[in-house]
Amino acid sequence: MTVPFIDIKRFETNFLQEWNEKVLELSKNAQFIGGNEVVNLEKNLSEYTQVSHVVSCANGTDAIQLGLRALGIGRGHKVLLPNSTFWATFEAVVNVGADPYVVDTNPTDLQMDFSTFEKAVEEVNPDAAILVHLYGWGSSRLEDFRKFCSKKNIPLLEDGAQCFGVFYKGEPIYKSALISTTSFYPAKVLGAAGDGGAVFTNLPSLADIVRKLANHGRTSHYGHGYVGWNSRLDALQAGFLNISLKYFPERLKSRQAIAKKYQEDLSKLGVNVIFPPSEFVENGYCNVTLFPNEVRTKLEAKLKEAGIGFANIYPGAMSDQEGAKEYLKGKFGEDNARKISSSVLNFPLFAYMSDVEYSEVLKTVEVFVSGKT
Repeated sequence: MTVPFIDIKRFETNFLQEWNEKVLELSKNAQFIGGNEVVNLEKNLSEYTQVSHVVSCANGTDAIQLGLRALGIGRGHKVLLPNSTFWATFEAVVNVGADPYVVDTNPTDLQMDFSTFEKAVEEVNPDAAILVHLYGWGSSRLEDFRKFCSKKNIPLLEDGAQCFGVFYKGEPIYKSALISTTSFYPAKVLGAAGDGGAVFTNLPSLADIVRKLANHGRTSHYGHGYVGWNSRLDALQAGFLNISLKYFPERLKSRQAIAKKYQEDLSKLGVNVIFPPSEFVENGYCNVTLFPNEVRTKLEAKLKEAGIGFANIYPGAMSDQEGAKEYLKGKFGEDNARKISSSVLNFPLFAYMSDVEYSEVLKTVEVFVSGKT
């Protein structure tokens, strides 16, 4: 039986009808840029995240760049970021003209290591830092990161592309951040019908700069107080997301349940499963397991043979990327990021994954680890 790594076509019964009606409505009114759909989306996101200011934008990468620019980060500034992340985090630092320094990964929660970060701060004296919330949870030291950066007067941007729907200490993870971002790439827990992103902050001054930067730096229609760019989220994407938010609790519950089953069942098989830190309620973005590289390669072959999708999120550290060589200014810590990237394996996980599909994945893993093949 074929099981995809992710299937974003598992729509609720009425979803496509509502979406078709929304497209027809917006098309009849030629409402494609801005308007009520975007206004309502930002309001809905603000209510869900409990963050007072939300600015939608064209994609998650732009969201990071807008956040950095709003913090005053530009040419020649120094930015610390994790060595374990998606390329967009590194890319955003370079694209605003800043110099990236990478910090190694904690092998327990697979997030940026706090102790190594402290040492990097003392040596680099950074102008800003980026903390990435990977895998649908975040760092067990999140509060320490926030307090330490506040004490040191280091603006901390939180890249939350994978963590929409995550709760930390009983609150939405974005709520207490200085400034944070998300991505609405279709494969995310809350995905759009194309690219999209958002910036969250409780500071009106930062939100104002982000909104202006995302609209050509406008202070009036033909007045430009900043050199920005066009990063507006279109009304069609906003409409799709507004409908999706109606069904989001169901999707979230489905993903969380599957993630929990993986954690329980794979642990019983002796698989090295990474659990979210205790103060987090994860969103089921993906499950995370670690295998020795040679074992992982053999298991991947079995998964391919069985028609089961898988992923390696992520297969390489930032410091090992070819594109980083010209820009990377420093690397702190050991080689945990590299080791993790050579051993991480993610099994299929998506909203409304069937019991039959789940059983097929588990059976394949069970047969492999038991040595019956």
